[in-house]
Amino acid sequence: MNYYKRFFLLTISCLFTFQLWAQENMLCQGAYWSEDEGNKRMKEFAELWNDKDSWEERASAIKTQMKLGMQWEKMPQLSGNFNPIIRKKRIMDGYSVENIAIESFPGFYITGNLYRPLQKTGKHAAILSPHGHWENGRMREAMQIRCAALARMGAIVFAYDMLGYGESQQLDHNIPIALHLQTFNSKRVLEYLLSREDVDGERIGMTGASGGGTQTFVLSALDERIKAAVPAIQISAHFFGGCVCESGMPIHKSEHLQTNNVEIGALMAPRPMLMLSDGGDWTRNTPRVEYPYIRKVYALYDAEHKLEQVHFPSERHDYGYSKRTPMYMFFAHHLKLNINMLEFQGPPKEDFFQLLSEEELQVFDKEHPLPANALKGDASVLKYLGW
Repeated sequence: MNYYKRFFLLTISCLFTFQLWAQENMLCQGAYWSEDEGNKRMKEFAELWNDKDSWEERASAIKTQMKLGMQWEKMPQLSGNFNPIIRKKRIMDGYSVENIAIESFPGFYITGNLYRPLQKTGKHAAILSPHGHWENGRMREAMQIRCAALARMGAIVFAYDMLGYGESQQLDHNIPIALHLQTFNSKRVLEYLLSREDVDGERIGMTGASGGGTQTFVLSALDERIKAAVPAIQISAHFFGGCVCESGMPIHKSEHLQTNNVEIGALMAPRPMLMLSDGGDWTRNTPRVEYPYIRKVYALYDAEHKLEQVHFPSERHDYGYSKRTPMYMFFAHHLKLNINMLEFQGPPKEDFFQLLSEEELQVFDKEHPLPANALKGDASVLKYLGW
């Protein structure tokens, strides 16, 4: 690297570090509050509004804070230009799987898999499927199963990599603007699905667990084109997300406003939402603390019936079969999917599923490398975006 390029990158790094230092005291990360403090804060938040108008005033302030905190306006304004790369279509039992990459912005690729129903006629519901901080990401068995099942039920499902996971190796997951980039990637996946002629734009869902749950409620809060959402095992009054991709930018706090993930989740109202929680993580209080608060918001819209909550007190942090089954039923109802494709009577069955290897699910390989315009490394991405 020559001297001038090194000096330029060092200058960008110093300016960016100063920006982050200035915002550091506004970050709410991990278990920022205790459970007791979280419970008390929800009561304090509830006193800040008492009707639909006052809630919507607060909701608008929260959305503004989220956009300012993640510096949303810095992303390029793109229309289309997805340049999709689709390879290796496999016909499975009631659905197909394809490997796909789309450009999030020029030179940066979102890698994933597209699960589609075998029915050819008409427009289909579509579901965004981000993953959490588990090894193997979008390729892990639980992820493949849920995408396959939803596709068999009649939805087009886009499973995509988190930054720095799977094939998304153009930058590091811990890049300071991970929340900003990951949310933008999800927005681009949404817009790609909406651009497809076989997708019904009025039947768009999103679901993910843990960090994928954060991606779900953050994008759903900002973008009303998400019509139904299932943020699994993540919405908490006291826990703000333990990763830079969830709480590494000040979306929860400013000099004038304090909020948390419960209120961000409540921004989904009055669109249908299912909350999944368990006794083995930070969602253990959901039936008593988080759900009642969000239900009060839905009541302002006479939409209590559109908010559902299923709690598993003896389970831990996962998106296993017991949690997937209420999700299947929820999307079947709200996105008009065919639950009978998983069994005509009784609990949904997943025995049709066939696990694919990581190699089978990869978009890029030795024969099909990343395109020549691919940005490489955190510095090149930050430079392109003007940070």
